[in-house]
Amino acid sequence: MLLAVINCSQLVTLKGEARPRVGAEMRELAIIEDGAMLVRGGRIERVGTRQQIEELIEGGCEIVDAAGRVVMPGFVDAHAHPVFAGTRVDEYEMRAGGLTYQEIAAHGGGIRQTVRRTRAATEDELVITAKHRANWFLRTGTTTVEAKSGYGLSIEDELKMLRAVRRLNEETPLCYVPTFLGAHEVPDEFQGRRAAYVDVVIEEMLPRVAGEGLAVYCDVFCEENVFDTGQARRILLAARGMGLGLRVHADQLSLSGGAMLAAELGATTADHLEHTDAAGISALRAAGVQPVLLPGSVYALGSSRYPAARAMIDAGLAVVIATDFNPGSSPTPSMPMILSLATTQMKMTPAEGITAATINAAYSVGRGGEIGSLEKGKRADFVIYDCADYREVAYFFGIEHAAAVFIDGRLVHSCGGHNTVDVTGQLHALPPD
Repeated sequence: MLLAVINCSQLVTLKGEARPRVGAEMRELAIIEDGAMLVRGGRIERVGTRQQIEELIEGGCEIVDAAGRVVMPGFVDAHAHPVFAGTRVDEYEMRAGGLTYQEIAAHGGGIRQTVRRTRAATEDELVITAKHRANWFLRTGTTTVEAKSGYGLSIEDELKMLRAVRRLNEETPLCYVPTFLGAHEVPDEFQGRRAAYVDVVIEEMLPRVAGEGLAVYCDVFCEENVFDTGQARRILLAARGMGLGLRVHADQLSLSGGAMLAAELGATTADHLEHTDAAGISALRAAGVQPVLLPGSVYALGSSRYPAARAMIDAGLAVVIATDFNPGSSPTPSMPMILSLATTQMKMTPAEGITAATINAAYSVGRGGEIGSLEKGKRADFVIYDCADYREVAYFFGIEHAAAVFIDGRLVHSCGGHNTVDVTGQLHALPPD
């Protein structure tokens, strides 16, 4: 099938070298004004000006008229927990009343509350609720999601979560990148026996996960009161030996040594980094580890300690931003909301935010050659936004800007109201404002 996307006020291509972007490169979006794109068989065949692309349109080509709107790559959410049962609205209310996240967790709440609910759910029930959330991601312009386990914390329940992720890849348009996070917390039955639980993760969980091919990455919550650097190192080295890539929840609640460990092991990413210092930033840069910054969790927990994004960019790190979507500390699937926080709270420019949420994020989940930019040969994952300038996506916060979302060149979501896209035949122009 041949498809042409025309009449884009800005075609934000992020064309560039085949690697993550650093420094000043993060502000270079390779925008084509009055742009257009040709897609064949779900792959991008050509990008250029409207005139250049219209000269290539063949008979039978499906036309998408963006009606003077912005077209960008789909967001790649590089840190998310989309599979879980229940909510934690009770804890949300407790925090509003003055309790801290750590105080709630110390009394059996937090992650362990979601573990109890997720264990009680069947795989089918987890898939049904996660499918509902898949629509939330699509509505905000996300086309690929890194999906962590970590709310099972037993062999069968962790496998159940990862099998649910595999089904979501088969049964929804979203693309999920599965990550095993068995070392997310110490479950109730192992309280006071953390070392024994680490042995279970290494000797029983990891072989099953790797043996069934259920995950691409292994992650560990590296924090002194969760899994210290020695325990995290053991788990991550075992995971690497079984062929999994490495990710680390690092320095979220304290300067725990997580960033240093990620650098030591050459992990793909170090995530959170709210407390990472200059030495940690330098170590990540030297090791080529990508920082994944999660301002949504800082905001939702009522904290003011955001990661030092400017220092990381100035140091030459290929910064990524993601939602950390989860039921406790960041219950948002909205990358536009994260873009707003990145600009207002971490002082990233709008362009840096877009780069961090697309091409850099794509490389951080091992998909940089396939997605994250609009270039010849890449998968046609793109979004038409109801705005004329890409900066409006973060500027007008709290709005679902995505008018139409395409994955593999297929329309998978269109918003209602005056921006509805007619897909009964040829796609018609999205009406102007």
